[in-house]
Amino acid sequence: MKDIRPIRSDADHEWALAEVARYFDKEPKRGTPEGDRFEVLLGLIEAYEAKHWPISAPDPVEAIKAQMAQTGRTQADLAVLIGSRPRASEILRRQRALTMQMIRKLSTDWHIPAEVLIQPYRLATDNRKRA
Repeated sequence: MKDIRPIRSDADHEWALAEVARYFDKEPKRGTPEGDRFEVLLGLIEAYEAKHWPISAPDPVEAIKAQMAQTGRTQADLAVLIGSRPRASEILRRQRALTMQMIRKLSTDWHIPAEVLIQPYRLATDNRKRA
């Protein structure tokens, strides 16, 4: 393929971005030489960006809070979904872990990816000394 090379530096990355940018107005047809070039460049860019600027998924509680903010949902809506107002509060305060049933409901009804919700996350701990 015409002048395709590995992306090893930020300068190479900028070059590759400029190369694919010209295809954005009119994406080349798959299976054509230009279409193949476009796909290879996108793959190289994606691999370079994943290595140099990885984006980690939010933790489950932050994902729930973000979804609530984006959709205008409230803690009361979460309580209705999971069946308990105190549990909703405990989850948002990190005092209770999500159960598989809660994860299923959040994934199905609120469209939060299950793979985000099943990640391990920090729960609040009781730092008071025991007598």
